[in-house]
Amino acid sequence: MAFSVLMTSVYEAAGRLEGLTRLAGAWHERVLADPVVSHAFSHGYHPDHTARLAAYWAEALGGPASGLDETTIVRMHSGNGPHDEMNDRAIACFDRALDDAGLAAEPVGRVLHDYFAWSTRDSMNRYHRPEDDVPAGLRIPHWSWDGLQQPG
Repeated sequence: MAFSVLMTSVYEAAGRLEGLTRLAGAWHERVLADPVVSHAFSHGYHPDHTARLAAYWAEALGGPASGLDETTIVRMHSGNGPHDEMNDRAIACFDRALDDAGLAAEPVGRVLHDYFAWSTRDSMNRYHRPEDDVPAGLRIPHWSWDGLQQPG
């Protein structure tokens, strides 16, 4: 790629909100077609899911604040018990969506994969019991070329 990772955020390298919206749309299309992952959407989903997901990723990857709340997002993903197969398949859908969105090239594709895999397996998968177990005041984790950034 023709950019310096030292001079640009992952958000910018991924094409800013436009690129992340393409990625979110490609991922959403793939998970809805997956017989296991689609179960997570069987109860319905917000009509602006793709735009909201892209805005969330944008903030996490160094872009502008999304106005979304991490506690609310994690609560939406909690209370479902362990679901490792679904997580693995969601990550596989994401990897194929990187190709669909034209974002699979190194190094951005690897960093996006690492972020999504971490978020899916760790951040969104911490609370297997009811949403009341999720603490208030969680902040959206930030991810850079070096991985998870600790709040400072």
